[in-house]
Formats: sequence, C-alpha cells, structure tokens
Amino acid sequence: MAIVIPYIPEFITVHLGTPASNAPNVTVSFADYIKNVASSEIYPTWQESALRANILAQVSFALNRVYTEFYRSRGRNFDITNSTAYDQAFVNGRNFFDNVSRLVDEIFNDYIRRQGYVEPLAASFCNGTTVTCDGLSQWGAENLARQGYNSLEILHAYYGDAIEIVVDAPIQNITASYPGTPLREGDISPNVTVIQTSLNRIAQNYPAIPKISPVDGVFGAKTSASVRKFQSVFGLAVDGIVGKATWYQIVQLYVGIRRLSELNSEGQTFTGISWAYPDAIVEGNSGKKVSHLQYMLAVLSQFNPGIPPLQVTGYFDAATKQAVQAFQKQSGISETGVVGAAVWDAIYDAYAGVAEAVLSRGELFPFDQEVVPAGTIRELQQQLNSIADTMPGLPHLQITGRLGTMTQRAVEKFQKMCGIPGNGRLNDATKKVLAADVEVLKFESTSRFTQFPGFDLRMGSTDFRRGVQQ
Repeated sequence: MAIVIPYIPEFITVHLGTPASNAPNVTVSFADYIKNVASSEIYPTWQESALRANILAQVSFALNRVYTEFYRSRGRNFDITNSTAYDQAFVNGRNFFDNVSRLVDEIFNDYIRRQGYVEPLAASFCNGTTVTCDGLSQWGAENLARQGYNSLEILHAYYGDAIEIVVDAPIQNITASYPGTPLREGDISPNVTVIQTSLNRIAQNYPAIPKISPVDGVFGAKTSASVRKFQSVFGLAVDGIVGKATWYQIVQLYVGIRRLSELNSEGQTFTGISWAYPDAIVEGNSGKKVSHLQYMLAVLSQFNPGIPPLQVTGYFDAATKQAVQAFQKQSGISETGVVGAAVWDAIYDAYAGVAEAVLSRGELFPFDQEVVPAGTIRELQQQLNSIADTMPGLPHLQITGRLGTMTQRAVEKFQKMCGIPGNGRLNDATKKVLAADVEVLKFESTSRFTQFPGFDLRMGSTDFRRGVQQ
C-alpha cells in the first residue's frame, strides 16, 4: 500500500505454528529464513536450475506476505507462519545445506512478479507428488531441469510467460504502512492519497461507500464522508479519522479485493494506482468508457422496461442518449443525456444490484461482439489466460498450441469452477462456457469499469482527448 516498490526486509518474524495458535515467534534474518525454508522444502541433490526456481518461488511468497501485511493487517505480531497449510516450512534451529546456502546468498534479494505489477508474486508451490496445486511443482521443477530447462523456463512453465525476475532489490528494515499518527480532515500528505485511492477501489465492490473526487492527497469533506461510511459498513467507530484500526481494515479489504496475496493476483500496477475522476466528460467520446456505459444500460434494460434496449457499439449515439435520459427520468435526475460523475455512479449502483442478484452467464445478454468457441489449442490457451486473473486458482499458460499437462490441468480446473464434469477433455460444452465467460469479461475485467471515467459522456463523445487515447 504505502510502499510503492517492494524491498527485501533485513529480518522477518516467523510464527512457529498455525496463525491462531498460541505458539512462539522467532525473528531471523531474511536470508537465513530462506535458507531454512529451502533446506526444509527441497533436496540439495537436485539440479541447480530446479533449486534456483524453487528458491525464487520461496522468496517471492515470503515477500508477498510482507508487502501485503497479510498477518500484520489482521492484528498479528508476525509476518509469516511455519505452517505449510498456510505458508511454507521453517524448522527453527535447523542446519542449512551448503549448496543451498550458497545459492540463497546469491539470489535472496531477487523475486518474481507479474510484468507491469508492483507486488511480489504469491508464488504457491507443492511437492507435486503427494500434494498437487496450481503453482510450482517441486519435483516437477526437478524433472524439467533434467530436461535442460533453466530456472526462468521452469518458472514460466508453472506461472506463465507474463512474469519477470526483479534482481538486487533494496534491503531495509520492515516498515509498517500505517504512518504512525491518525489521518483526519485538513491533513495533506501522500498517505491521504493512499487512503483515497484504496477507498475508491474498495467502493467498486461496496457501492455504498462514496467515491472520492479528486484524489489529491487532501483530506477534505468528501474523504471524511467516505471514511465514515467505510467505518459504518465494517463496524468501526464512526469518527471520520483514519487511525490504526481503520487504516489496517482498509489495507485488509484492499488486499482482499485486489487479491494481491493470491497466485493469480489482480495486482497493483505501476501505472494504475489512482482511480480518481480526472476531468469532466464532454461531448464527442467513443471507446471503452462508452462501451462500459452501454453494457450497464443494456443489462438494466433487460430488467427495466422503461430503459430502451441498447447495443454495445462503443459510440455515444442517439440511442445511447435516449437510454441515459430514460434512466435519468426514472431516477429523478435532470434528463440531460449527459453522464457525469453522479449519473455514472447512479447507473453503476443500479447495475451492481442486478449483477449481484441474478447475473451469472453472458448468454443472458446477446451482444453483437460474440466470442466464438476456441477452434484450436492456441485459441483455447489464449481464452483461458484472458480470464485467469479473474478466477483465483486458474493458472496462466504458455501459448504453445500443444495440449500439454498444464493446459489439461487448466481446463479441468475451469470445468470444476463452472460445474462442468472436470475431466480435462475439450468438449463442446466446455468451449461454449469458456467463450461466454470471455465475452462477459470483455466488458467487466478492467479496474476502471466501475469508476466514472472523469469527463461527461455526451452524444457524439470520443475517448480521444489531449492527443491521448483513454
């Protein structure tokens, strides 16, 4: 949250038991922690590329726990546990293997992340024999290494191509994200910006929380109102002040909503950290924002006969204006046909109520831009990858065009999630459901979807402003 670029902690505190157990804590250097985990989890006789891949996964998982304040935000006084049911193995006081120790000294400040994202990957793993999972297979990594795979190729095989290795990350003491003193109305600081952007993202899932515009680092009346509503929704003292309890409740909700602590993380991007309303939407727009508006109105029209049916074209035409005016009339809003912040949020609130109550499959709403069921293995892999970030547990795949073990595993996982017999076979039913999900996600997958785009949408609007495509 407050830490934009993750760092390597000098020390890490390990709870020697399950999270809720009354077990002792031990604080060790981060490098020694990884040496302990590696010596407890893998075999020193394995190929070096398999050892490197496993160590990078262990480093990344531990850093994700630190970065997201996974346990600290829940009031715990530790960073990670030694329970393999929750985290990774750590045997207090054990000896380290020499070659493992040497490798850890070389790469303990390197980690995995998805390209374009901030947080270290929550790189889950399992032994791949008695236990299988959606992350790295420890014995599978060794088998790939014996086939000549290097460590990065092994990681790509399990976590997909869209990952990268951060090398020589900075080292410093763990710093809690909470600024140390409460934030209140009248404060101006980067920490206020963190609260504003986090609440705006949380508000996408909890529409009762008012969004803050502009996100400017100034703790004004709008920020206070949003904080108060957040506190009310989550059973905190409603005082409009962001003290430690409110701060960490926001952290916990933000991390949970964005799934920063899961293998298939939605991610905190370097460029997408602010969800402010940057401008006012003016006449002359087309593009994704208009598509999102039309999609919401088209959904509402299926349940509200007062709103005329609408095609998702991406162009704000007369039909779109008519649908907007119909919604405004029913909502008691001035019938301007212009979509400003208040109108956008009103449409979204209505859409969210319908979506939460009844929507499940895209075939309820027949749009022109139909996604065709995959005709080749390559298309199947692309479609699976396009929804992997929105379905926790569904792995990213290499686009190989071959029906390998990882692709079959992804198909089987998708089938189970969708209630289709999970046999991993590519039948027509699976392809049809997958295509339907991809079609829906074309309009719902972006984090900007539920936010007012920042300028009024009018008939003839375009997303091209100041020479930049929005």
